[in-house]
Amino acid sequence: MLGHAPTLPLAILGLGTPEIILICFVILLLFGAKRLPDLARGLGKSIREFKKATNDAETEIRQSIEEQPKTPPPTKPSASIPPSSSNN
Repeated sequence: MLGHAPTLPLAILGLGTPEIILICFVILLLFGAKRLPDLARGLGKSIREFKKATNDAETEIRQSIEEQPKTPPPTKPSASIPPSSSNN
């Protein structure tokens, strides 16, 4: 097939230009032109909140990892040689 190379995100979903146009048309029919700006605003707000929550969780995890005390490697006990008793 020559000439049709969808961009990466669309290629992952297997959608081309006609499918995207059809989906947009169906959304327009379902929600109406008056409600689309509110729908887009709500979607944008929820995406921002999701990104903020993931960033907060990542920061909290990184801080908890950094706060863990670094335990020094265990030291080997020094080999003490008992005093030799000369009872011969």
